[in-house]
Amino acid sequence: MTGIKFKIKFQGDMIKRFTDNFTKGEKISESITRSAILIATMGLASRILGLVRDRILASKFGAGDILDAYYTAFKIPDLIYNLLILGALSAAFIPVFSSLISGKDKSNKNKDAWQLVNTMLSIGVVGVVIVSGILFIFTNSLVDLIAFGYDEEKKSMVINMTRIMLFSPILLGVSGIFGGVLNSFKKFFFYSLSPIFYNLGIILGATLLADNFNYLGLAGGVVIGATMHLIVQLPETYRCGFKFQFNFKWNEKYFKKVMRLMIPRTLGIATVQINLVVIVMLASTLKSGSLAVFNFASNLQSVPLGLIGISFAVASFPVLSGLWGQGKTDEFIIKLSDTLKKISFFIIPMSAFIYVLRAQIVRVILGTGKFNWEDTQLTFTALGIFAISLWAQSVIPLLARAFYAMHNTKAPFLIGLFSGILNVILSLIFIKQHGVLGLALAFTITNIFNAGALFFWIRVKVGKIKKMGIIKSFNKVILATMVALIIVQIIKNLIGAEPFGEKQTFIGILTQLAIAGLGGGVSFIFLGWQLKIKELIHFTNTIHKKIIDKKNIPGARDEVSS
Repeated sequence: MTGIKFKIKFQGDMIKRFTDNFTKGEKISESITRSAILIATMGLASRILGLVRDRILASKFGAGDILDAYYTAFKIPDLIYNLLILGALSAAFIPVFSSLISGKDKSNKNKDAWQLVNTMLSIGVVGVVIVSGILFIFTNSLVDLIAFGYDEEKKSMVINMTRIMLFSPILLGVSGIFGGVLNSFKKFFFYSLSPIFYNLGIILGATLLADNFNYLGLAGGVVIGATMHLIVQLPETYRCGFKFQFNFKWNEKYFKKVMRLMIPRTLGIATVQINLVVIVMLASTLKSGSLAVFNFASNLQSVPLGLIGISFAVASFPVLSGLWGQGKTDEFIIKLSDTLKKISFFIIPMSAFIYVLRAQIVRVILGTGKFNWEDTQLTFTALGIFAISLWAQSVIPLLARAFYAMHNTKAPFLIGLFSGILNVILSLIFIKQHGVLGLALAFTITNIFNAGALFFWIRVKVGKIKKMGIIKSFNKVILATMVALIIVQIIKNLIGAEPFGEKQTFIGILTQLAIAGLGGGVSFIFLGWQLKIKELIHFTNTIHKKIIDKKNIPGARDEVSS
């Protein structure tokens, strides 16, 4: 037993030194980049599992009634979590909690900060349980409203899966607050690990449970994933100093501040969620599998979005909040501009490669089992439409968080509201002629408008962002991307011809995708060095200095030698 305890403690100390090393003794710019690398690395594992999940779903069920029902059933639990939890976390809890733990007065050992956490947990969880219970009772009526185009059998599947999935926002609500704590302490390792376990749970449901319980196994997998999402963050949250105590004092000033800040953000999220519900409602009137196609294409393009856009936005949020809270406006502008350029450096070539290789991507990842050629064509066409707005989608989380760091939740709300209205109008127009592809087109145009409006408004608020060399950086990245795209197209055509041929086979398509993608990536990096793109130089230096160089990991040599 002693040996086992020593081993666990030793491994825990290693993890603690590793995660602490990711946030200490470095410049802010390096901290953001390194945190983003950590989040992106863990996110890559999660996204790969997400692709495995989608491949399993596509293979077992195809783009048909079961997956339409599955994705529809997600909407009500997602609505609860996004409205009651996500708004408070992203716009209010993290900035307020971060300011409390970074305050000069440490005599109370962050008493106010942990009291806020306990209030959020106590009141928030009770609120989510009550709302989930009410929606559980009225699930039939809600499904009749949002899926009015489905037949009775399909609606029954949605109702049954929704009622099971309503347990997930309770679990994710607690997990989300823990994630906000870890975010504020810049402890990104376990925070980034939780989506991996979430996807593992869903995969478990799609394989083992679905074999025994059919479509209900899919819903059960979501609940298992949410449970694992919570459990993996719990130990690190306790190590940060958390101790749970029931606290229903809703009139405490910091909790009231969180509520005051979250209202506009929640309204903004509501506009997004209403748009998603509208998409479900409209898709329910289309042919079977339309919603599944939309979600498959959306999930594919969300891989770089999550790896780059979300990773940098999450990593920069506590830094931006701290700088603004300390009155360091100039540094705030510099870090925001630098992070925007870093996101663009990765996303611009990625979105271009995805557009050119969209057919190969869909065939390799989804083209198996019951996922037929018609499903494939619709999905890769939708993916191409989504790719056009990928840069816009990737900068929206950063720009929105910049406003939240300034304790300004109204601007993102108003822009989100107008964007939501635009999306509904465009969806109604485009769906008549283009079906599910019209929904994708409306989504793309709306996100481009949203990003442009946020960027314009933030320039009005802080001004100097236009002087930080963003356009110059963009031009270099776009030039390198255009040349790399030509090389990708040449390689794709060469491998598509003899002797490589047989593009209809998995191996042939995978070969074409891998070599063309690798050739494009190498070309882009080479051109980036020639053009002296600062973001490339900074990224490679960070990788070498902070990741590869073991001298930067305390005790690494001793542990290896022992």
